[in-house]
Amino acid sequence: MAAAALVLLAAPPSARSELKASAPDGFTVEHRLSIASTAVSAWSVLVHPERWWPKDHTWSGDARNLSLDANAGGCFCERWQDASVEHARVIQSRPGRILRLNGALGPLQEMAVEGVLSVQLEGDEHGCVAIVTYRVSGDASHHLELLAPVVDRVIGEQFGGFAALASHGGR
Repeated sequence: MAAAALVLLAAPPSARSELKASAPDGFTVEHRLSIASTAVSAWSVLVHPERWWPKDHTWSGDARNLSLDANAGGCFCERWQDASVEHARVIQSRPGRILRLNGALGPLQEMAVEGVLSVQLEGDEHGCVAIVTYRVSGDASHHLELLAPVVDRVIGEQFGGFAALASHGGR
């Protein structure tokens, strides 16, 4: 019985991913992640990316350098030694419901594309679903459709970590 419980705790939350649109000038990816906590509890984890964002997807190599001011105009930033990066800017914040950021994440930043990342939380006292949508648009010469599957996988890794931590009460 104890072994079965450990396996369930280690299992990732259920997730569904979809590449909603893909073209040379843009793409949209969507992930639906089931979380075994309320939307309010999940929000308290979501706004602390330093706790769940993979270190391999930071510029500094250390997720502890991340911060998020979850208010309109707030920065999802990374600061270390004498360097800093603005990953995205908060454009909508409705605690326990939706966090929307404007930013070209990772290597998309130097491509001068536009990206809008939305995390919508829906649920009740028994659990919630995080709907993570990332819309990217830009110059067709970048052939963004070729990057879409990679970005889809990375968004799944990043927010899969969020969902797993939120499902375990942030611990």
